[in-house]
Amino acid sequence: MDFKEKLKKIKDSYENSSIQADASDLEDSDICPFCHGTEWIIEIRDGIEFAKPCRCREKAVLKRRIRFADIPETFRDMQLKTFSINAYQTENGKETARLACKIIKAYLESFESEKENGMGLYIHSNTKGSGKTRMAASIANELIEKYGCVVKFSTSTKIISEIKKTYDHNFDSVTESQLMEDLAMTDVLVIDDFGTENVTPWVKDKFYQIINQRYVNRDVMIFTSNESLKTLSYDDRIRSRIKERCYQVDFPEESVRDHLSEIH
Repeated sequence: MDFKEKLKKIKDSYENSSIQADASDLEDSDICPFCHGTEWIIEIRDGIEFAKPCRCREKAVLKRRIRFADIPETFRDMQLKTFSINAYQTENGKETARLACKIIKAYLESFESEKENGMGLYIHSNTKGSGKTRMAASIANELIEKYGCVVKFSTSTKIISEIKKTYDHNFDSVTESQLMEDLAMTDVLVIDDFGTENVTPWVKDKFYQIINQRYVNRDVMIFTSNESLKTLSYDDRIRSRIKERCYQVDFPEESVRDHLSEIH
């Protein structure tokens, strides 16, 4: 449906509706009773028609951004303020997590200026299950909800898998160029578990394309990894770009998966 068709639907709804919807109806129906799902309201001022965003539009846009972000279902409600320091059992783990949270909180509070400079985060610890993905999801959720960012969240292995799918002519998917453009153009790209993929020359080339384009355009990248930048299995052309555009954040060398599963 193009804009003219949407506009006609809005006008028809406005002209034909004789029932004033109550605001509480918004909570009881998937279809907004004010705009009937168009997300726009027609107003007439001095005989001139104006279209203005309906009160439901902001909520609908947020839903679309969350869906596009593709944050794992388990982490879609995660927020920095609910990130549990007490999930760590050692004092060193608690202290490292506390410092990481302070750094990330300060980053988010200054996000608008950091975004202008293209600065992101590289969150790392050698220990699997240390909470890095939970933290990355918390950051992504806040950037979507508070700053209205378009965020894409994916593991490095999934990115490689999606690129390979574009080579299968029997598979109905986007082209490689379209996929790479999506990864390059989103406001914030979150790459989870970076470095766990099999780092072949072809993989290096693909990630260089993604990272370099975002580096040149000063677009925010957020990584989680089980490797520090020093031990990451990529050459300097990738490591140096990440180092220049990301604040490095140490995470605890302690797994919290078993403890969290016991709590829940």
